[in-house]
Amino acid sequence: MSNLYESVIDILKKDTRFFSEDGELLRNAVYEAAMKMDESLIKLLYENEETKKRFFTFVGKVAVFDKIGFGWVINNRQFLPDSYTRYKNKIGLVDSNGDFISSSDDVVLSFPYKDCVLEGGQTKEDQKRAEIFYNETLAPDEVDRLLYPKVFTNAKRYTKDGIEENITVGETDNIIIKGNNLLAISSLLKRYEGKIKLIYIDPPYNTGSDTFGYNDHFNRSAWLTFIKNRLLIAKKLLSEDGAIYVQLDYHQVHYAKVLMDEIFGEENFQREIIWRIGWLSGYKTKDNNWIRNHDTILFYSKNNKSLKFTKYYIPKAEFKDIAQSGAERYPIEDVWNGNEYDDLNSIAIVSFSGETVSKMLNPEDEVKGQKSEKLIERIIKAHTDENDIVLDFFGGTGTTAAVTLKTGRRFILCEQLDTHIDIILRRMQKVIDGEQSGISKRNNWQGGGCFVYCELAQLNQKYADAIKIAENDEQLAGIWREMRESGFISSYVNPKDIDPSAEDFKALSFDDKKRLFLALLDKNMLYVNYCDIDDETYHISDEDKAFTNSFYKES
Repeated sequence: MSNLYESVIDILKKDTRFFSEDGELLRNAVYEAAMKMDESLIKLLYENEETKKRFFTFVGKVAVFDKIGFGWVINNRQFLPDSYTRYKNKIGLVDSNGDFISSSDDVVLSFPYKDCVLEGGQTKEDQKRAEIFYNETLAPDEVDRLLYPKVFTNAKRYTKDGIEENITVGETDNIIIKGNNLLAISSLLKRYEGKIKLIYIDPPYNTGSDTFGYNDHFNRSAWLTFIKNRLLIAKKLLSEDGAIYVQLDYHQVHYAKVLMDEIFGEENFQREIIWRIGWLSGYKTKDNNWIRNHDTILFYSKNNKSLKFTKYYIPKAEFKDIAQSGAERYPIEDVWNGNEYDDLNSIAIVSFSGETVSKMLNPEDEVKGQKSEKLIERIIKAHTDENDIVLDFFGGTGTTAAVTLKTGRRFILCEQLDTHIDIILRRMQKVIDGEQSGISKRNNWQGGGCFVYCELAQLNQKYADAIKIAENDEQLAGIWREMRESGFISSYVNPKDIDPSAEDFKALSFDDKKRLFLALLDKNMLYVNYCDIDDETYHISDEDKAFTNSFYKES
């Protein structure tokens, strides 16, 4: 039988779909292809004499492929290509029948598929991985629990007079939530479904580069799943007259357009907005090609018939100052509409004025992908009135929050990266104090207002964070002891089978040990669910209970 397994591996290597970039067999992709009677896979198996004999039966002159038999081989516990997989099998990551979890129709293992839920955690800016999600299993009836409303902790209100603690949430509060944005916006549904007038997001562009703050390097199908999970919830949060703007570049924007057509409906596509990010002439770089110097913003309505849009003009005198601030003079005479500048192109023009938030950040802060306050202002004023709610669940460095506050609207911001949270809090405190950068002067901003900061109450997420930054075996062993005592590990694992001092465990690479411990975490328990707030196991304080209950409008 071992020769058969080796033959199958050799055959599968001829199809790049079945192996990751680092050479790992994508078992679930193979199984899925077999169940769908994939022509290329069947042809490869038929052309090899050994697999032809093993997996095909002849009825007359017709060869019939035994996909069930092939699936059994692929998911058999003997079919283990490396020490890591062998060890995972040994400790019990199989079902009650002894088959790999990935082969079960009751679980979802491979997140890149369309109907999966991609948790997509981002924690440390310096953690570089090929994919930014936990590639783990969740039974379909457990997915809803993953997205249950969560408990909040460490709540504070930032005001001009200082920071208030032991607070509750008011009807007019601005809110910043630290934590995974999929789980954060899922938690917003209970309070804000159908109440958000505008959503603006600037998600990871999936450029294939790891230089972006959010790990920005994973395959297209995974990226689309990542975005789809969040857009489905975003649609529920939007009011009937609301709008959503998604800013991307050429890497994924065309695929995102098709995805958003599916989610929001083609009839609700409004505009493709080109945002110029520089004054490059085409002769000022070393690239031997046309110069790409713009992003694309996809603008959709929730309901085309109810969409609110306010046309806005920029005074001629103000636009002249903007246009002349660039390295080249823009042909002003081509864009005038009487004494005012026409709205149709205003976003593209006012956004490349070179504005940054450098007045609000420390010299050591390195902020990439910074968006202009004028860009966000134009979008906000087109769709909202004072006190309307604006949501940005890729909070970044807080531009959306700053502009929303300066224009008299309310904001909800979600962000997970510690470095970005630090910048957002410092920036927003200065906004409250009355800083004069960005759009402050044109909106006569004198300071004021306040916002509430809170965090999703971590459970297993704190172990995941600790595993990622662990530097040696001793630290991992200590983390495992805490995990084992917590009891919040995968139900597929017997804790007694894990022994960090065992020789086969020691034989694993350090990265594989980290992968293993992440695999052991129960992904339903990353954060504490609101329905479990009174469970003494989670040690939720009275202050956190009071804040969380006020957030969900419970007594």
